[in-house]
Amino acid sequence: MSNKRIVSCAITGSIHVPTMSEYLPITPQQIAQNALDAAVAGAAVVHIHARNPADGMPSSDLNLFQEIIDLIRAKNKDLIICLTTGGGAGMTVEQRLAVVPRFKPELASCNLGSINWGVFAIAEKYKEFKYPWEGAMMKMIEGYIFQNTFADLKTMLPVMAENGTKPELEVYDIGHLYNLAYLLQAGFIKPPVYLQFVTGILGGIGSTPYDLLNLHTTAERLFGAGNYQWSAFGAGRAEFPICTQALLLGGNVRVGMEDNLMLSRKKKAKSNGELVEKMARIMREFDLEPASPDEAREILGLKKR
Repeated sequence: MSNKRIVSCAITGSIHVPTMSEYLPITPQQIAQNALDAAVAGAAVVHIHARNPADGMPSSDLNLFQEIIDLIRAKNKDLIICLTTGGGAGMTVEQRLAVVPRFKPELASCNLGSINWGVFAIAEKYKEFKYPWEGAMMKMIEGYIFQNTFADLKTMLPVMAENGTKPELEVYDIGHLYNLAYLLQAGFIKPPVYLQFVTGILGGIGSTPYDLLNLHTTAERLFGAGNYQWSAFGAGRAEFPICTQALLLGGNVRVGMEDNLMLSRKKKAKSNGELVEKMARIMREFDLEPASPDEAREILGLKKR
């Protein structure tokens, strides 16, 4: 297993808007097909958000999640599905968390702290939007706090434990690792934990090599080898550089159109499968291989549903 690394693929997210790319998956059919394509290319985990199929607006509709899951499972029963509890701007904690008791996923995201999302900055170059909600969301989000308080975390983590769901702990800044250290000490979560380092979001930590090394060494100091697994990605153009550095540091990686819409500097990704294919090619240059879903389960300590 020493040369096996988990590739996760975040299929659509709630950050990018349809105006930014005609290839952004929106409908359940598009999201599911992109997940299946990512699996063929080497992804062991797919991270799933739902969107309103009429206009691409992020949605917490459990029926949409059900349709996406059913479409994936009809063709792939092994792929690990990680459901979001991040949701979209304005959703309540209850709306965000509802996917866990309903679907009991093997993995679900759990954000370790509150930040002022700076997503508005990536949309400043657009003068017009395809749908009215896109521009309105970008204006609103400049003053919006993506809330993940200790009270929220103390609500989410027990529900995940009750449903046999392992939290994929999203770390946007160094302080979030100290939040986790407290939650471990207080007994709200047990080791080994799974960390996802999120770099390059305005409002959180940057995407330089120094930032990733700071996250990694802080986690090592706080939790110690054997008590955690980790993965990383960089937003936008930092996606592949940060993922490559993560590989060299012994970590796992995440790519996908939630985080980055470009296959290269001037070429849009036409599917999530293309992004995973590129990541797998980079891995093989270092004699590393994408872990299969069952190998990923072994690495993360998951039991197949």
